[in-house]
Amino acid sequence: MFKKYSRLRDITRDRYRYILVDEYQDTAPEVVKILLDYLPQSKRKGGSGFFGDAMQAIYDGGIGDIHDYVAKMSVSEVKKEQNRRNPRLVYELANRLRTDGIEQHASDDLTAPNMSDGKVRDGQIRFYYTTGDSSRLQDVRNHLDWDFSDVLETKELNLTHNLIAPQAGFGDLMAIYDKDGVLNYRDRIVTHIKKNDDLAKYDDCTFGETITMLQQGKTGAALTAVSPTPTMKKFIEARPDLLADAEARNFLAFRRMYVDKEQLVDDKKQSKDEMARKGSSRCDFVKHVFKIQKVVHLYQQRRYNEFLRHTEFKVARSEDKVRLKERIEAIEAMSDQSVSEVINYAHDHGLCLIDDRYAQFTEKKGYLYDRLKDVPYRSFQNLYEYLEGRTTYSTQHKIKGREFDRVLVVMDSGGWNHYNFNNLFENDGNPTVLARTQKLFYVCCTRAKKMLSVYFHNPSQNVINQAEQWFGAENCIAL
Repeated sequence: MFKKYSRLRDITRDRYRYILVDEYQDTAPEVVKILLDYLPQSKRKGGSGFFGDAMQAIYDGGIGDIHDYVAKMSVSEVKKEQNRRNPRLVYELANRLRTDGIEQHASDDLTAPNMSDGKVRDGQIRFYYTTGDSSRLQDVRNHLDWDFSDVLETKELNLTHNLIAPQAGFGDLMAIYDKDGVLNYRDRIVTHIKKNDDLAKYDDCTFGETITMLQQGKTGAALTAVSPTPTMKKFIEARPDLLADAEARNFLAFRRMYVDKEQLVDDKKQSKDEMARKGSSRCDFVKHVFKIQKVVHLYQQRRYNEFLRHTEFKVARSEDKVRLKERIEAIEAMSDQSVSEVINYAHDHGLCLIDDRYAQFTEKKGYLYDRLKDVPYRSFQNLYEYLEGRTTYSTQHKIKGREFDRVLVVMDSGGWNHYNFNNLFENDGNPTVLARTQKLFYVCCTRAKKMLSVYFHNPSQNVINQAEQWFGAENCIAL
């Protein structure tokens, strides 16, 4: 439309004389094309400005950089070479990681955050590494001796929520939403039918009957296509009860039951003071448990006016206050009991009534509900603390644009082939993966205002050699 219609270009120029784009590297290429290729065709005056850092292009779908426009002189580049956030050792490390030719130095502003007594702080950088069968992350934390309870200024950055979940105490929940082999097998069956048959043909069947019909008379590759993969089979052998449960359910309802880890960990706050965004995809079961947890938290914090707005419990007499205190304390003592017991207790005692959404969840997502109802309440409490920004944990993508006194970066790809930390240090492998990993690592390192530590388990000698070049041999520590 902008390419074809001059009137649209003129209206946009008249309406918005200056258009400024923040985080331009993550902006869709089509938007940049409108601003730099089509709007300049208008006879009206106007200009566009772009603020960002090509080294922080960590989201797929963004333009990454606008070097081509700089080369064509469509844009005049202003290089930001003064660093106001990072101490000297951190921005010197960042300079070694950069691939865009920019080399930063200390700010000329003596009042900049990274200045002290008229000169830039040195700061601290460390590269920890360990060997063996299992990670020794806790040993690293102990050696650092940081205050990990200071969640505002201390952050431990992992690549994925899956890597954080076991450490933060909700690994059992993540396994339900992201690693259910029966649900993966269901999806495999659905994909097969869509390619070879009509899904509606199986609407009145159970999942088990559907599998039997598909496997009857099949041999070799045809049978393999409708059988569990080795990974799925391993899961099913460990939990045959889950497959038996699924096989008894109506196939239409079962295949329509959407389950994804975003329903568990969506809408994470980076600090307790941050506002929750709208449009969360969190599932209704988790939302209901969090309503209970919020009521308990508000009472614990003595925020009684807010508490009364979020609970159905009525306080009319002094005796009600006594009963309320007893019931809150009872829920606090139920951490090791099943979450369904807590839900029922909160409902029966008027703290948080079961609503239609929760009831519909139990009815329409019976398989998922049966998996969740026996999970200890403590796991949901831990998840709540994590999502409310009250822990030191964060994914590496979520901290772009933020800054902390102390940053610990865990170099574990978690099986995600979009990133490879070994290849980053060895300067090897798929160029796209390498560039993506390098930019993410750069973003993580430059969050540190005072201290930066990186932890790598089982590095190769080449990784260690590169770490010594980047961090300095004196800052590389083997535990």
